[in-house]
Amino acid sequence: MTKNFSKLESALDIHFTDKNLLMQAFVHRSYLNENPKFGLDHNERLEFLGDAVLELVITEYLYKQYPNPEGELTAWRAALVNAKMLATIAQKLHLNDYLLLSRGEAKDTGKARQVILANAMEALLGALYLDKGYAVSSEFIHAHIIPELSSIISEQAYKDAKSVLQEIAQDKKGITPRYAVLSEWGLDHAKNFNIGVFLGEELVGSGEGVSKQEAQQNAAKDAIQKLGWE
Repeated sequence: MTKNFSKLESALDIHFTDKNLLMQAFVHRSYLNENPKFGLDHNERLEFLGDAVLELVITEYLYKQYPNPEGELTAWRAALVNAKMLATIAQKLHLNDYLLLSRGEAKDTGKARQVILANAMEALLGALYLDKGYAVSSEFIHAHIIPELSSIISEQAYKDAKSVLQEIAQDKKGITPRYAVLSEWGLDHAKNFNIGVFLGEELVGSGEGVSKQEAQQNAAKDAIQKLGWE
């Protein structure tokens, strides 16, 4: 392992008291399969904590800054903290350079890597919260994540495909779309899903993803295109 985490600390202008916490934020489960004596756990518990910190900071910001209805604020928050957005921000911060992965995972640069990056981003927030507290974690989120909100609102990126499909389907057909897993494959920690979306008994679209949520979104996009509801 030749990761220079002090370089990351300098780039982020945050210096951890517990350096192991910072390193653990980047340890993927697969790395420990090949390095069982590494000495640190994988990052999933930190990810769990960081997810909660992120949601609280974003929710507090939205509540204080916008008088919009709860449903709209929820949609904005979801668009800001989804895997694609967090992975994009992680790439801007060059977090990919610090991931500790198995040789197999290291070769995969597709959607599976996007999820790993998003998870590492959340794990980093969890580590930051434990090491520096809420205020510093909030400053980090305000500096690196919240600025993306303005483009989400202006481009209406918060209107996800599932919501759009449901609105149009209910308006045109009086039917609520139904989603079902058509197939799944891969290891437990790296599942892939193929999900179909149905209007009544008719399969109107399908999509793949590394999570059920992503596959559902892709299925909804496919249905909107095939039905000519764009």
